[in-house]
Amino acid sequence: MFSKDIGIDLGTATVLVHVQGKGIVLDEPSVVAIDQLTKQVVAVGEEARQMLGRTPGNIVAIRPLREGVIADFEVTEIMLRHFIRKSIGKSVMFRPRLMICVPASITSVEQRAVREAAEACGIKHVDLIEEPKAAAIGAGLNIFEPSGSMVVDIGGGTTDIAVLSLGDVVVSASLRVAGDKMDDAIIRYIRREYNLLIGERTAEELKKELATVLPDGRDGQRDVRGRDLMSGLPKTITVHAREMYEALREPVEAIVAATKAVLEQTPPELAADIFDKGIVLTGGGSLVHGLDKLMTQELEVPVHIADDPAKCVVLGTGKYLESPHWQRIRSLAKRRRQPEQRRRVR
Repeated sequence: MFSKDIGIDLGTATVLVHVQGKGIVLDEPSVVAIDQLTKQVVAVGEEARQMLGRTPGNIVAIRPLREGVIADFEVTEIMLRHFIRKSIGKSVMFRPRLMICVPASITSVEQRAVREAAEACGIKHVDLIEEPKAAAIGAGLNIFEPSGSMVVDIGGGTTDIAVLSLGDVVVSASLRVAGDKMDDAIIRYIRREYNLLIGERTAEELKKELATVLPDGRDGQRDVRGRDLMSGLPKTITVHAREMYEALREPVEAIVAATKAVLEQTPPELAADIFDKGIVLTGGGSLVHGLDKLMTQELEVPVHIADDPAKCVVLGTGKYLESPHWQRIRSLAKRRRQPEQRRRVR
């Protein structure tokens, strides 16, 4: 009776937490700042993100997840424990049940790492759900009916593409090209064209405020500050929106090609449903200007951006935990465990 169901979108860029009965209670960057001399945690989340690229030599700001999977197990455990306590408090009256979103193509070894990191935080029971399934539910799609639905979830580390029907994934692909690769593409373009080095935060701001994936999709310009690679001194340049189109061409083409490949593998009846309903874009990366229009042109299928796309995955996790489908799965699992427990007692 004291247990709570918690859904976590353990993203490369952001961690979101949904608590049953409360909704989304936490939305913070997945960054941890650690003092290398004392091995103590200095900051977690938004406070640590502010330190990226601005820390003294003894403090390092770490993003423990890369391309949708755990890159640093110990730091991920520290971050998870901090966010769970911040979300539900330090009460020892219960050990919560947890559902974590993972990329569609995650390996068994990577799955085990996620489970172990969560269990190390004192979690009672850990379940995993594929991100495209959670994203589709969060976007308002009824994936449990006998009809095809397609979602493209563009996160920070991965782009997950899936066709779903009757509550499960029919065809899927996971591409390690997403928001972070777009930022890297902008950094490389500025370095190549202007001999100027900029940081991740500056690249992300350019992506949000100026970038477009259409040749004439956006007007505007912005001053960008960085370090001149020739002189080593600070320098300011002016970047135009059309240059961002050139910078993002490669990662965007990869996402469109992967989506087309999934469509080509989709059974014809489900493909007909998708043509009628359209493709739904979720994840923060879907907000890049003009992406829905470009994909509509390239795929010849209607493409729509979900409402509040950055929160679709964690909202879908919360809805799935409360759905009759999940309740049936849980009750069946309990029945299977009870005979095993009786055998142990004997």
